Amino acid sequence: MSRYLCIAALVIAGEMIFGLPFHTARFFRPTLLEVFGLTNTQLGDLFAVYGIAAMASYFPGGALADRFSARALLTASLVATGLGGLYMATIPGAPQLALLYGFWGVTSIFLFWGALIRATREWGGEASQGAAFGILEAGRGLVAAVIAVSLVAVLAGYLPDDATLATDIERRAGMRAIILGYSATAFATAALVWLVIPAPDTVVATKRNPFANLALVVRRPVIWAQAAIIVCAYCCYKSLDYYSLYFVDVLGKDEVQGARLMSYGAYIRPVAALAAGVIADRFNATRSIGVIFVVMAVVYALLSQFVPDDVGFFAIYTNLFVSLFAVFALRGIYFALLQETRTPRHITGAAVGMVSVLGFTPEIFFAPIAGRILDATPGAGGYLDLFWLLGIIAACGVGVVAWLLWLQRNISSGETVS
Repeated sequence: MSRYLCIAALVIAGEMIFGLPFHTARFFRPTLLEVFGLTNTQLGDLFAVYGIAAMASYFPGGALADRFSARALLTASLVATGLGGLYMATIPGAPQLALLYGFWGVTSIFLFWGALIRATREWGGEASQGAAFGILEAGRGLVAAVIAVSLVAVLAGYLPDDATLATDIERRAGMRAIILGYSATAFATAALVWLVIPAPDTVVATKRNPFANLALVVRRPVIWAQAAIIVCAYCCYKSLDYYSLYFVDVLGKDEVQGARLMSYGAYIRPVAALAAGVIADRFNATRSIGVIFVVMAVVYALLSQFVPDDVGFFAIYTNLFVSLFAVFALRGIYFALLQETRTPRHITGAAVGMVSVLGFTPEIFFAPIAGRILDATPGAGGYLDLFWLLGIIAACGVGVVAWLLWLQRNISSGETVS
């Protein structure tokens, strides 16, 4: 039972650490923009600040994860992130928000990310890496959906039945309730992690220099290939932040309906991640990722041509559904590549730090680019341009997978490319 409680705590923590910086914009973007008086470009720049702070945190955070206990690191991170939410609930201005997002870039990564991935890999053991990371991503998706649906109901309670008639005061109160809801879940999750995650063992607490492993990781081309895969996958994942606004701007929904549709879409995540995890363990994670990228390239190419006046809503919603499934499936298995590329367990934290500092660079550049694309061509045109860009990125992902397969073949034949 303790084993299942442990993965449950990791799942909940793995999602709620990102509730404040990401869920508020992903599910409630129209309301967030209105209440804080931001444009898509300005919000994108806030995420760039977060991304810069996160990039600076991945390497040292990964090294710390090889030395200190997951319980202490995860708990401290959740508490600090929740405290940031209490400040966000005061509805600060853009300069203060920039500092807050930078703070979250540190709290959600430096103490947290490497510890989460290492703990999940250890939980999965030798033969179930795809299942372990699939469960992590699936569970995170379920947690995100349940919390989002609950907070959509909270927002609806503050707004009139016709949300387009809501006053600024009503929107402000609703947004504040959402923020405080995510803060409360962060604090509650911190308590759960402290109670459930095992205390540190002597192996984790050793006093070896944790940064020595970084040199070993940098010399592994397969790590660079894995990072490139995550770059492409994460750009596509970041695009989901714009779906709720797409529902409003292009498909004619109001802000509550847009948030509700996006929260329902989050229920796709656990199914997709679990399915991807099972397939990756049964067949091959690298090839599975390649197939998913091919599907995504086709879907985004179609969405870049679709507007409601020319095609039916069914075609648009079908392709949006497939894109959600594919993105969530990718997230469920791309860290399973650590086992497939024969990364030694004692350098897991350093490898995660290396892969993450490169792979999650879209945190810096994608939101500013996407925000400027949408602001440059208001309405459907901006989204068509964004989907075209995503199709190109997915096609690049196919090429990177081909490179990784070549590297893996050389590893199997005994060549020193790893």
